[in-house]
Order: sequence, then C-alpha cells, then structure tokens
Amino acid sequence: MKLTDIAGIFGLGAAVMTTAAGAEVLKLADFQPSTHPYMENVYKPFNDEIAAATGGDLTVRVYSGGELGPGPAEQYNRAVDGVADIVFGLPGYTASTFPLTLVTELPGIIEPETGTQRMLDNLDALSQEYRRVKLIGLWSNAPNLLFMADRPVRTLDDLRGMKIRVPSRNAGLVIEAWGASPVSMPAPDIYNAMQTGVLDGAFIDGTTTFSFRLSEVTKYITTGMDSSLSSFFLLMNRDSFGDLDEAEQAAVIEAGRNASLRANRIQLEGAERGLAEFAATAGKEVIELSPEEADRFNKAAAPVVQRILDEVNATGRDASGYVAALRGE
Repeated sequence: MKLTDIAGIFGLGAAVMTTAAGAEVLKLADFQPSTHPYMENVYKPFNDEIAAATGGDLTVRVYSGGELGPGPAEQYNRAVDGVADIVFGLPGYTASTFPLTLVTELPGIIEPETGTQRMLDNLDALSQEYRRVKLIGLWSNAPNLLFMADRPVRTLDDLRGMKIRVPSRNAGLVIEAWGASPVSMPAPDIYNAMQTGVLDGAFIDGTTTFSFRLSEVTKYITTGMDSSLSSFFLLMNRDSFGDLDEAEQAAVIEAGRNASLRANRIQLEGAERGLAEFAATAGKEVIELSPEEADRFNKAAAPVVQRILDEVNATGRDASGYVAALRGE
C-alpha cells in the first residue's frame, strides 16, 4: 500500500467529519479492512456525490473492518435492524433470502464486463427480495478462480476430494459438480484457513491476491473454465431511506448506481492486475486449462445451472424471465 493511498483513505474519514457539522450523516458499515480499494475509490466518490447533490446536508461516514459489528453474514440484518444506515455485503452470505439475485452468479448468465449494467437496468425484477431494505447498489466481480495452497489443478480429476472455500451456495454446487467439497467461509477467514491446511484452496476472484493477501498462501491459480461470479450489494435501512426528502433519496440512488459501476470496474481491473503480479512472482504459477479440460469443467457445471434456475422458478420467482432480461432477449 502506497503512503499516498493510505493518506487518501484517512482523508475520507476527515472529509466526512468536516462536512458532518450541521448535516445528517449516514453510517456505512463494511467488514473489509480500511486498506481495501473500495474505501478511497468507491465510498469517497459515493460520499462526495451525495454531499454535492444535497449541498452538504447529507454525507456518509464509513465504518470499516467490522467496526459496527463482526461477521459479514450479519450485514443484511444490520441493514434491516438499523445498526447501520447503509451496509456493504454479499447476497451469497444469506443465500436463501436472495435466490433470484444469485442466479447471476451462475456460469454463463452474465458477462463480467457488462453484467453490472444489466443488473442495474433490471433492479425492479428484484423488488420482492429487497422489500425489508432499500437496494441502492448491486454489482458483480471478476470470475472466480481456483486459488490452491499447495496442489495444482490442471485437470478436473485433480480437484476431486479437495476442500474448497466458496462464496455462496450456488458456487458451492458448482464446486461439488467438479468433485470437490465446498466450504462456506467469509473472505477475511480464507488466509488462515489455507495457511493452516483447513482448506486446500478457495474459489474467489483475482483481486484477493492483494486485497486479502491470498498470494502469500497460494502457489497455484487455475483459470480457463466458465466460472461463477460473486454479487455484491449496498443496502439501506428502510426507515433511514424514508426519513430522507425526495431530493436526498434521488441523490442516494444515483450515487449508489455510480458506486456499483465503479466497484465493478475496480474488481475487473484489480483482478487483472492481481493475476499479473501473481504470475510474475517466483514460485507462483497461473495455470490456464487446456481447451479439452475446460470443456470437461463446463460440461460438469451445466446441469447445476439448469437445476438452480428450475429451483428458483419453483418458488414463484421468474428466474427464466430475469435471465432473459439480463441477456437482452
């Protein structure tokens, strides 16, 4: 982390504090560390846009590192209960609440470069799942890859029997179809689990080589298969949103959309940079599956995609229609 980056992060806190006098300050809870790129590159512009649109009457203060409560899986409840006005989280941590949202995680449903915009264009389709909160941001990351501690994965058979961390139930079903055992675990816990042998690897995107220092406990990264994506959201407490006037609500919604697009771009750029840095490090290897092996992975995962779409349709949610809308059909 460069000194200028650290200064920028501290600058965010200072900016919020100085603009907060006489204004309403929204508390934003994030379990990620204060050094995460979102702090300077997503939340600072988010705050700046809201402050500018409201003449400084509404600002945002970020509480990072679980300062408002530990446990990423509890973020949704913190938004519902008003522990924070706004929370960052992953719908995959409370998957049963967001089955329609999470179909975008499945291989082949959206593209990493365009999927976030398509999700934002179809937020109305998700209104039932977010009736207890206000959904103000939604985006995807770069494709999840196989980060392996000590054992390389060059073929589908190499993965059999390994314990692999997954970000959600859907990703877990894909890993299971590939012959491994999925382990649900928040991203901040992966480092120790891989270091101590609790996990053989993790299914996660390339930004984590530096944001969670996974390059330190990873020798091999496998790419080349159609992969799942992880979804992220910004949720707002319904009462907090309702207490804002119409102009303030519009400012929050617009800033949330911009934050989503910005966060997706950071994910894609960070993943590309992380993989390049990993590949250039002595003793590390990025494995690109052969076309034949990639096809084996993809064929093994295909039934999982259809199974999940069928399950979501069976709940009365129109998964097939949502997927068609995401694809522009």
